[in-house]
Amino acid sequence: MPALTCVVLLDKIDQSASDILSSNGIKAQSYETFAQIPGDVLSSLDGLVVRSASKVTAQVMDQCPKLAVIGRAGTGVDNIDVPTATARGIVVMNTPGGNTISAAEHTCFMLVGLARNAANNNHAMKNKQWSKGIGQELYGKTLGIVGLGRIGMEVASRMQSFGMTTIGYDPL
Repeated sequence: MPALTCVVLLDKIDQSASDILSSNGIKAQSYETFAQIPGDVLSSLDGLVVRSASKVTAQVMDQCPKLAVIGRAGTGVDNIDVPTATARGIVVMNTPGGNTISAAEHTCFMLVGLARNAANNNHAMKNKQWSKGIGQELYGKTLGIVGLGRIGMEVASRMQSFGMTTIGYDPL
């Protein structure tokens, strides 16, 4: 694969991605949607980075004659026409572990919030109706986790630090 010279970032990819590309001599341009990319940029781009909102179809690839690589900032590639890309010699790659920590932390946050009845306690406090003792401690409780992939294992590790016993099942 030849060196990349022009990469377009779609779907509100974080500015740090553009900075990294630029610091390595690659012209990086950001757009929210594919429709916003000017024709001269389409004809010169050789890299495209998307999240889940943009669909990279055969019609999209037709407009990018120099396209050599499509990067998916996330786990799946279901929004990319992989057979067409492969037939055209376009490399398709993703970042399967990219959101593991974030997803695990969010899951733990939701578990703690539910156990401690955070939403209702917040509402009560805003209405000056604080009631002590609403919610339950996690310590000593058992958490069942279905699916022990990257995220499930991270959730188990974090919830054990709360003193929970974790049990898991992975159907695969």
